[in-house]
Amino acid sequence: MDIIKNIQEVGKLYLNDVRVLVNQLCEGHEAWELILATLLTVLAAGWIRQELFLHELGLFTRAKLFIFRTVRSLPVIGQKIQEELDKTKANFTKDLFPLTPGDAYTTCLPDKGMSRDAVLALAQSKYKSMEKIDWQGGRLSGAVYNCGEEHDKFMAKIFNLFVGDNLLHPGVFRGPRKMEVEVIAMCCEFFHGGPDACGTMTSGGTESILMACKAYRERAYERGIKTPEMYAHAAFTKAAKYFKMRFVGVPLDPQTLQVDLREMKKRINKRTCMLVASAPGFPHGVIDQVEEIGQLGKRYDIPVHVDACMGGFVLPFAKEAGLNVPSMDFAVEGVTSISADVHKYGQAPKGSSVILYRNAGYRSRQFYINTDWCGGIYASGAIQGTRSGAIIATCWATMLALGREGYMESAVKVIQTREYIEKHIRDIPGLFICGKPSASILAMGSKSFDINRLGSSMAKRGWHLFTVQYPAGVNFVVTKMHTVPGVADTFLSDLKECTAELMKDPLTKAEGIAAMYGMAESIPDRSMVEEFVHGYLEAYYSTNKA
Repeated sequence: MDIIKNIQEVGKLYLNDVRVLVNQLCEGHEAWELILATLLTVLAAGWIRQELFLHELGLFTRAKLFIFRTVRSLPVIGQKIQEELDKTKANFTKDLFPLTPGDAYTTCLPDKGMSRDAVLALAQSKYKSMEKIDWQGGRLSGAVYNCGEEHDKFMAKIFNLFVGDNLLHPGVFRGPRKMEVEVIAMCCEFFHGGPDACGTMTSGGTESILMACKAYRERAYERGIKTPEMYAHAAFTKAAKYFKMRFVGVPLDPQTLQVDLREMKKRINKRTCMLVASAPGFPHGVIDQVEEIGQLGKRYDIPVHVDACMGGFVLPFAKEAGLNVPSMDFAVEGVTSISADVHKYGQAPKGSSVILYRNAGYRSRQFYINTDWCGGIYASGAIQGTRSGAIIATCWATMLALGREGYMESAVKVIQTREYIEKHIRDIPGLFICGKPSASILAMGSKSFDINRLGSSMAKRGWHLFTVQYPAGVNFVVTKMHTVPGVADTFLSDLKECTAELMKDPLTKAEGIAAMYGMAESIPDRSMVEEFVHGYLEAYYSTNKA
């Protein structure tokens, strides 16, 4: 007790010294000066805190941008860089969106409307014929996940029944509203959501992710967090940009390419509003440790979102069929929301996705409500206002037509085909598999040659593969079309031959668009890469014939 008293006395002496010093500093100043100085100090401290710790972009990122902007502003260097950028962007239209000789864009309405037969003939003979990849024959990585010609005809009939329905007016178009509710309920059931699980349909995975982020941002606001932070992979940066949230990237384990759990845990703080797990991530087909991330969320009272846009209609049914796949749904403690695209492995027409929540308390925060509009009270469940009843109807019809058995059969075939392809790629000299894929996607890289050349080489044989980075590679998204006998073997045969050819001259670098992908990964100034992509988007919407 004497020691404690002595410490207290010493503390009082120091505090008294501080008091005397402060009084001395304030001598000769009027009260308004002291008040103003205090106010300015508080404001400056708040600004410094905001800029250092709460800005949407971290301090290190902003410092890099400042340095790169400074370098690019230098007369000679900046001019040279801009010339190269402009040269590359000028080639986008010619390389990516070429027109056949004599073709041109229609840029004005016809003076007199064409007959429907003439428009249909034009669409079939000219526009449909522009497709150069035999995606029906399985030559395309991902992108199309449909059930085949008979199902497409069935979808056309369902679409025609509801083509004019507008879900902005559910009291009028009651059938599609009931269909949407049933789609959500069916998804909640096979994701083990329980009686309180709920959700909405959206136009795709992007909107589903945006809605989850918006819901958790609102939850953070309610808790007094002014600058919410999310810890996720790069797909969520779009939501962070839209909703003024701070995106905090979590590094991946270099071997497994799963999220580094220790790094995720280290980054958690009082501003963290959500954690994200991929099931799987699109680039490399790797499933994150959903159960461990769920436990982190439960321990720190942070919502956990599972991005199952790719795997939502594969993993639950594969697990039910007895395949060894990890748990990733509401059966995992801590998981509070799931995004899943029905228009991917759910095999519905494009424009169909769901965002599901453990309970309505989470979902309510994604809603938009305006009570002061002069046109009346306006409310929407997700981003879209007007929504097509036909898209909802075709999604509903697809799920009923396939049923649990159909989805289980498809999931097993897709995963087994991916395993078959992966096994044989591991035996091809010069290639390696990125990480540990465990769903329907795999990515391959090379330590022997520029992997970006492989995509171009396979394209010459009619295959379309996706380019990925960090690590550099090309990925292959297995779909139902690749499970047809002979397709996987043809792919492997072409892949083996292309790789062997590239290995003869391993030091050659990629050219054209493939070279741009490789260069983009190595450029430290990401604003330059962003400018490249701006050029691509401008080319996409251009009506100029290069």
